[in-house]
Amino acid sequence: MEPGVPSRASPRRVAIASFIGTTVEFYDFLIYGTAAALVFPKLFFPSASPAAGVLLSFATFGVGFFARPLGGVVFGHFGDRFGRRRMLVYSLLGMGVSTVLIGLLPTYAQIGLAAPVLLAVLRLAQGFCVGGEWGGATLMAVEHATARRRGFYGAFPQMGAPAGTAAATLAFFLAAQLPDDRFLAWGWRIPFLVSAILIVIGLIVRLTVTESPDFAALQRRSAVVRTPIVEAVRRHWREILLVAGAYLSQGIFAYICVAYLVSYATTAVGLPRQWALLGVFVGAVVAVLTYPLFGSLSDRFGRKPLYLIGVVAMALSVVPGFALINTGRPVLFVLALVLVFGLAMAPAAGVTGALFSMTFDADVRYSSVSIGYTLSQVVGSAFAPTIATALYAAFGTSTAIAAYLIGASVISALAVCFLPGGWGRPAENPSGAKGIEEHSRPTTG
Repeated sequence: MEPGVPSRASPRRVAIASFIGTTVEFYDFLIYGTAAALVFPKLFFPSASPAAGVLLSFATFGVGFFARPLGGVVFGHFGDRFGRRRMLVYSLLGMGVSTVLIGLLPTYAQIGLAAPVLLAVLRLAQGFCVGGEWGGATLMAVEHATARRRGFYGAFPQMGAPAGTAAATLAFFLAAQLPDDRFLAWGWRIPFLVSAILIVIGLIVRLTVTESPDFAALQRRSAVVRTPIVEAVRRHWREILLVAGAYLSQGIFAYICVAYLVSYATTAVGLPRQWALLGVFVGAVVAVLTYPLFGSLSDRFGRKPLYLIGVVAMALSVVPGFALINTGRPVLFVLALVLVFGLAMAPAAGVTGALFSMTFDADVRYSSVSIGYTLSQVVGSAFAPTIATALYAAFGTSTAIAAYLIGASVISALAVCFLPGGWGRPAENPSGAKGIEEHSRPTTG
């Protein structure tokens, strides 16, 4: 495609491509969380006590989030300068290489202290790449869509996170069927090495999609900003902080469900690891089905009301969710993950792409949304499993973890109330951000 020529790709095709690419990238990022719960404490931190090994393993899980803001800044800057599509190809390729290398990494027994150090370095590389993924994929879907369908199509990249979770959990579920000695010897590596195949598929799909029409319009009008990061912070620092606050609870809940509850269920409750993984898998599948439903509803009833409903639903689901898990019954654990991950989070998660994207001006949109999203990941998601593990170790009860999750929900509820835009249908309540043509005029509601 020549610079400045608007894309003719259908919104549906772009949304599906964004979904596939995001699924592959989040598969890579999230298999680490499952491995951190089940494998890494034994193979990379064997000299620590079981509890300390889990804490150290989840700490390396959190390290990846510190590279996310840098990835968001770098990919956001060049995405606003040279286009969304190109940066998405680079992020996917970098993620794939890092993930495959983790699957080939020697353990502590083989190379000593170098093993956990290299593990942390590769996790940093994963975090850097995924830091630029979500913003770019979301913008591609939202900016190709018409104003009245942005909620629906903006949900497709969001669906990639639970879809990647489901794929990662399924991969580990299948690998976990091996006897323990084989699983720990080589079986855990298979989900990481499978990434090589998925990355090729993701790249083929992503390379067939043309550039965002909003960025093409910026090129035609010679309106591309020379220093997008500087302009984003100068113009939108308040909105960036509000986006970070609004996403806080969603990110924390997601990584508690994906990473911590697998460890909690197998160690504190005594569930077999297969059932713990099955619960995450089923919850993630339900999320993939519910996200576009609520994204579509936001096109009719407004983004902010749906997002606020989701935040409140997450807070209300915590106590019954832990009550179900603490019964120790496998079926009720699965039901708890469906309640929290698949249903309670869905209203907010389905609306996230359209609500956050259309908060910012088109010429600094990639930078702004990436900074807000990744900042929230560092503050909230990065050490959510570690904090939950420490709270349980200190108090010996899930009540402290529940209080932590409810507190995050309160912060997000306040933040979304102060985001720009009204509470009605999007087309009726412009946010005031400066768009590039009618197609891209912000219409957050």
